[in-house]
Amino acid sequence: MNHIVMRPIAAFLIALPLAAASQAPASQPAQPVQQAAAQAVPSLADFFNNAEFSGAKLSPSGRYLAAKLAAPNGRERLAVVDLATHAATSVAYFNDVDVGAFTWVNDERLLFNTTDKQLGQGDRRYGPGLYAVNRDGEKFRQLANRTGNFISAPTVARQLLPWHTFMLGQDGAQNSEFVYVSSSVYNRPGDWEAENLLRLNTLTGHHATVQRPGDTDSWLLDEKGEPRIATTSKKGKSTVHLRDPQTGEWRVLVEFDTFIGGKGAFRPLAFGPDGVLYVVAHRGRDKAAVFTFDLATAKLSDKPVIELDGYDFSGKLIFSDTKLIGVRYTTDARGTMWLDDAMKAVQAEVDAKLPNTVNLVTPPKRPETRNVLVESYSDLQPAVTFIYDRETKALALVGASHPKIQPAQMAPQDAVSYTARDGLRIPAWLTTPKGQGKNLPMVVLVHGGPYVRGGEWGWNPQAQFLASRGYLVLEPEFRGSTGFGDKHFRAGWKQWGLKMQDDVADGVKWAIDKGMADPKRICIAGASYGGYATLMGLVNNPELFKCGIDWVGVTDISLLANGHWSYTSDLSDMWKQYGFPVLIGDVEKDAEQLKATSPLQQAARITQPLLLAYGRADQRVPLYHGNKFRDAVTVHNKQVEWVVYEEEGHGWALPKNRIDFWGRVEKFLDKNIGAGSIGNTSNAGSTGNTGK
Repeated sequence: MNHIVMRPIAAFLIALPLAAASQAPASQPAQPVQQAAAQAVPSLADFFNNAEFSGAKLSPSGRYLAAKLAAPNGRERLAVVDLATHAATSVAYFNDVDVGAFTWVNDERLLFNTTDKQLGQGDRRYGPGLYAVNRDGEKFRQLANRTGNFISAPTVARQLLPWHTFMLGQDGAQNSEFVYVSSSVYNRPGDWEAENLLRLNTLTGHHATVQRPGDTDSWLLDEKGEPRIATTSKKGKSTVHLRDPQTGEWRVLVEFDTFIGGKGAFRPLAFGPDGVLYVVAHRGRDKAAVFTFDLATAKLSDKPVIELDGYDFSGKLIFSDTKLIGVRYTTDARGTMWLDDAMKAVQAEVDAKLPNTVNLVTPPKRPETRNVLVESYSDLQPAVTFIYDRETKALALVGASHPKIQPAQMAPQDAVSYTARDGLRIPAWLTTPKGQGKNLPMVVLVHGGPYVRGGEWGWNPQAQFLASRGYLVLEPEFRGSTGFGDKHFRAGWKQWGLKMQDDVADGVKWAIDKGMADPKRICIAGASYGGYATLMGLVNNPELFKCGIDWVGVTDISLLANGHWSYTSDLSDMWKQYGFPVLIGDVEKDAEQLKATSPLQQAARITQPLLLAYGRADQRVPLYHGNKFRDAVTVHNKQVEWVVYEEEGHGWALPKNRIDFWGRVEKFLDKNIGAGSIGNTSNAGSTGNTGK
């Protein structure tokens, strides 16, 4: 197999808006129409309402399209369109709940679950359930319960799988009425042990449990849609097991540290049509790449078959019945590298029609038609979905995620980088208000995690909302962020409040030195770890930050590790025992460092204006964090705004709360660094505390 190197794509796009169309019903695909002239800036609701269209998927043959659409009562329903006749059928619709995730079981049948987009985490009392239905709405069947008491008739209840049965997230064979689903195993309520894998008949509800090799936490199906790989985790170690398709017996392929990887570590990615296993691994390299894994010798290939220029591999492989035909990947933006000449030609045709966007073309699994699915987006354009006819060359609009957003009003986003004080290169995302670029008020958005990738090039509602109100937005991928190589990741170990915080401050200084940011009008903001970094930014660098916005933020590292009797944390015991001490710090051995980098312990040093927001139902960073910090900081700081969303968890699930929160942010920023702050020097960011 040829060695493939894929490079960033967003830099090659022309930063012009897509000619967008208003959403057409799925039964009446329409051609794009010209964008209306730009009007007043979009409202809060335009940015923070739920997407109006999402999840479109072609059936395995490409003859039918399934998607979620809004019903008259606002609930999302599942609809299927016959692409030959344009006839649409609503196949699943509930009065009290929304259709959630879905997948095609085969060309005639779909599997789906439910969600409730009108309830916050604290008010949810039901599981997602599991259902199946034919594409014409016939043979509807409930397969899994939503609660233990949802079905009162014992004879019916016994036929349903328990509420903790979930879709697997893999297509499988898609050629029979069977699917594989997972079902959680609990030692006692709330004490998760493992994930069972069930082979489920979507017509009858009958199922069989696959023998697992231990406390399994993930599964991978092979090229025939059968279980071949299982990963178990115990005492901080992960073990990858291979299943013999003839005997069902398991054997160990490799074992490695669950949280930090190490020698031999890999992530199973996919089986090719020829049975070759593809995995993602470092294999002594800084950037993770795709290798093949020899099942007979249990060894990785010497060289990667796919690698990304400057990024760890993230994406998926696209197969035909006989070979690998493409790679869907993420560098600065998402893109596709086609290895098949016919698909290369299709991609070129679509790109010619939509020249200013990233266009993700997805063929059906077993094409019997000329239809392919196209998802189109850019930094200015939220996702828009089309069907492209490969014979007629017609591009038909199916739906738009945020049809009220006008690309002409949006702000360009750039992938940038700067050098931290110790020489490490820090990637970042910079969103600049339309038509502006010098001496602007700036908001630094710090991502959560923190050991995740923060973002990618594309339309982002938070950054775009802030830019629409005139703020420059910087989103740093500080050390510890994943996706940018092993060195970048490891440089963030045990650096909460230290070098990770310096990376954020150095990004601010870079923007000031470039003349883009007004040094007197800069605010730091973020959620979860980003909320922690907001508070520590106000502690460490009061000369840089005039104000801070923390939502659901960690306020004390030791409290995060040890918890409190008043709440239950959703952080696993294994993470606390094996991951936390290495990545964040040992609460005993590193006690002095954790105290020095605790916003709660350093609260008296924060005197800048501060907006704090928490969810009462949060189990990741429980409200206790916010309450303790609020009580500590308000002793010395009278410029603290406080809000609790009663039904919310770790973030805002409900549009009404997102709109309320960002409305508060808008007023807070205007007062402190926006138009309302001009000439007002009473809230100066410098407090005289210039050190750590």
